[in-house]
Amino acid sequence: MTDKPSDDLKNQASENTLGLNPVIGIRGKDLLSSARTVLTQAIKQPLHSAKHVAHFGVELKNVLLGQSELTPETGDRRFADPAWSQNPLYRRYLQTYLAWRKELHDWVEFSDLSEQDVSRSHFVINLMTEAMAPSNSMANPAAVKRFFETGGKSLLDGLSHLAKDLINNGGMPSQVNMDAFEVGQNLATTEGSVVFRNEVLELIQYRPITEQVHSRPLLVVPPQINKFYVFDLSPEKSLARFLLRNGVQTFVISWRNPTKAQREWGLSSYIEALKEAIEVVSAITGSADINMLGACSGGLTTASLLGHYAALGDPKVHALTLLVSVLDTQLDTQVALFADETTLEAAKRRSYQAGVLEGSDMAKVFAWMRPNDLIWNYWVNNYLLGNEPPVFDILYWNNDTTRLPAALHGEFIEMFKTNPLTRSGALEVCGTPIDLKQVTCDFYCVAGTTDHITPWESCYKSAHLFGGKCEFVLSNSGHIQSILNPPGNPKARYMTNSEMPLDPKAWQDGSTKHTDSWWLHWQKWLAERSGETKKAPSKLGNRAHPPAEAAPGTYVHER
Repeated sequence: MTDKPSDDLKNQASENTLGLNPVIGIRGKDLLSSARTVLTQAIKQPLHSAKHVAHFGVELKNVLLGQSELTPETGDRRFADPAWSQNPLYRRYLQTYLAWRKELHDWVEFSDLSEQDVSRSHFVINLMTEAMAPSNSMANPAAVKRFFETGGKSLLDGLSHLAKDLINNGGMPSQVNMDAFEVGQNLATTEGSVVFRNEVLELIQYRPITEQVHSRPLLVVPPQINKFYVFDLSPEKSLARFLLRNGVQTFVISWRNPTKAQREWGLSSYIEALKEAIEVVSAITGSADINMLGACSGGLTTASLLGHYAALGDPKVHALTLLVSVLDTQLDTQVALFADETTLEAAKRRSYQAGVLEGSDMAKVFAWMRPNDLIWNYWVNNYLLGNEPPVFDILYWNNDTTRLPAALHGEFIEMFKTNPLTRSGALEVCGTPIDLKQVTCDFYCVAGTTDHITPWESCYKSAHLFGGKCEFVLSNSGHIQSILNPPGNPKARYMTNSEMPLDPKAWQDGSTKHTDSWWLHWQKWLAERSGETKKAPSKLGNRAHPPAEAAPGTYVHER
């Protein structure tokens, strides 16, 4: 594989790799039901259907006569090859496809279907039409060129990759070469040790690399549905190393990968385990309070913990950072398209029967939410071009999924349905009612403009739930890339605004744009809240909590 296609695929992966949302599921019967709705409506509205068939016929005539002006959307990488626009046959093939797809969507948009059925029908039509895109066929000009360049070997290699994926990957195209990485060897290599372990988590302390460190430590809480080393992928992308270089005493939680034996673990189980870890961090560093960072569902967990501390009157957390975290769960996005009462109850029932929700199952669901970015580009790369799956650390991490215990999954679903964190006392954890307005510490909130899982407007609404002073920052990237945003990226941008109006659009209109990574802006904010500097400890842990296994620990290796 040449470097250019490989780089393109990696860039697409960085932009579109999805963090997993443990709430939403799509059932095959829901898709079939939407398809039946469309067909039934076609029978009920024969004149409407006839009008669109006629319109398609006119456009098809224009295509055949070379008079059509249909072109793919700007930036659609699938049709970047010059043959799609310059070769008369390829151009007509593509324009016929574009005309067909447009007419189907127009038919749905202007039908008598309800608003929800229109949205669901658009989704089902997208699944069908994107699967049948000309770029996914052997007629793809890049595949034809590759076939002749390799003397047919690319076709044999592609069939071999297809056979492997049918056997080993549930028929889905492999997104990454999983043999190219090993956690602890070429991923998650920052030096540190496990200094505490309970049934739910391991606490890892990283070794300081500066002579002086801030007295107040930072504890990083990852999502329960992903492994923690997204914060320590490679040295150049490692948030952990960035913190250490800036004198921050850094600890990270590594969640255990639960089995059905842990099916009863709920939100309170995770918060009680976190409270134990926080006491250990305080004991090791000698700091009466700590700073915390929570990402995605780890942010929801951390926010609930702070609400619990506020109810107890315990100022254990001095400042909080939230990354791509939604606490106000009113989502108006494709993610929530099929999230009705029946689907959510079915999802709860399935996980209770199995004891856990499998991360691999969620990964498949979310791949089908964005099939062009997460399925069909790998179909083309692996099968039509005969290339090996890319070697890319973000994709390895994204495919190294974990499970979620049934009880926690059920609680997340109930939280999605009832939105309790928006109302004082509507959620109870560890025996205390939660009121986020009582959480008065400073907090820093990061969201991404192209995040499809935790939309930035929802993150912004969530930031208004707290009683403390918020620094809201909007990165010009997606879900994962908003977290993995090391300085030096020439494309990186972010926005800030010291005002916090209720309307997210008003915030964006009044914001200031900055170049480079938000990490640099956050580092200054965090340093102001990390206390005085002192001599870095020469050893990890303390007498009561001596260092055990080297980072990345043992729980991260559990499959």
